[in-house]
Amino acid sequence: GYLIDSKPWFQWYYKPRKVSLKQATQEFQELFESIVHEQSEGKDIILPLSGGLDSRSQAVALKKSNARVKSYSYSFQNGFKESGISKKIANTCNFPLKEFTIEKGYLWSKVEELSAINECYSEFTHPRQMAVIDEVAELGNTFSLGHWGDVLFDSDGLAENIADIELVQILKKKVLKKGGLELALSLWKSWGIEGTFEQYLEQRLIELLSKIEIKKVNAKLRAFKSLYWAPRWTSVNLSVFENKHPILLPYYDDRMCKFICEVPDELLSNRQIQIEYIKQNNKEVASIVWQDAKPFNLYNYHLAKSPYNIPYRIIDKLKREFRTLLGKTFVQRNWELQFLGKENRQQLEKHLYSKNFLQIVDKSIVDAYFNLFDTKDKVYYSHSVSTLLTLSLFVKQLNEK
Repeated sequence: GYLIDSKPWFQWYYKPRKVSLKQATQEFQELFESIVHEQSEGKDIILPLSGGLDSRSQAVALKKSNARVKSYSYSFQNGFKESGISKKIANTCNFPLKEFTIEKGYLWSKVEELSAINECYSEFTHPRQMAVIDEVAELGNTFSLGHWGDVLFDSDGLAENIADIELVQILKKKVLKKGGLELALSLWKSWGIEGTFEQYLEQRLIELLSKIEIKKVNAKLRAFKSLYWAPRWTSVNLSVFENKHPILLPYYDDRMCKFICEVPDELLSNRQIQIEYIKQNNKEVASIVWQDAKPFNLYNYHLAKSPYNIPYRIIDKLKREFRTLLGKTFVQRNWELQFLGKENRQQLEKHLYSKNFLQIVDKSIVDAYFNLFDTKDKVYYSHSVSTLLTLSLFVKQLNEK
């Protein structure tokens, strides 16, 4: 019920104070650690750890707060061992870590449960926590989640002279996923809806943007994402965690939002504040590889570019090619575990060609996008297939009510 029941109680604005990076980092430290301590006191915290910055920041704050923490991480079967970075962070903070592997076809035994939890507001192949949530829930009694930190503490870096009509086009590109527009146009036409989907989408974006009274382009875009992106994408799947235990969201706190509204956008770009916070408060954690800048850490991440990262890229490519020669596919995306292979295809066909679904979505559309996924471009059309799967479960929900 995040999308249905939620009501806005925070008004986004942009009134930057004249602060240095050092001062902003100090203010963030005091606020973030206060929020984390308040939220975690007296609870048995379950902390998801990844190779990124949001959970790493939480780990530093929770360690300083002496909170009772058990952590976990997961990696894709035959994929990058994200747990390797998480394990180092957990060991440094003396947090027990449980490692999980997200296996091929993980969704099918839980897809109907997931559809009931998130009410089909988000496509199903992304909340991979669903695969291990029962085991994860046994680690404690409260989740502490770092969602949305990556949006608040970064900037899109857009030029400030962009007109609103131009911003709408930029937003449209950000909102639409690969293959999404084609599928939407096909469904729009099939259902005989007046006008075009693109016209509808652009008008909707114009209306939503007009409600945000912020002139600074990047701050306006950050507010747009927080107001409309978060509820429809990030917050929806928080319900998977909340279905098991209460959840804590330090980056969702009103005080954190107020802080963001009063820090110059220039200081919010490139994750500067979070990076400085970690470096100043836990040098060991800062020295661990940052997944977005492999093989570098928070002290030398600026070297994650050519020519400095060429040796790593060559070795990494050779490793992947060697795995391919051995017949082992390197999995990088959720849908690869969920849609590829004979068993997965049988499950997909079961849902996409159900009698009730084909009464809503024309069989020719299902055939077309299944074929495009199979023969033309799996990466490009994986989102279309995932969306059709979500629609099929939505139709099943409606029929069962």
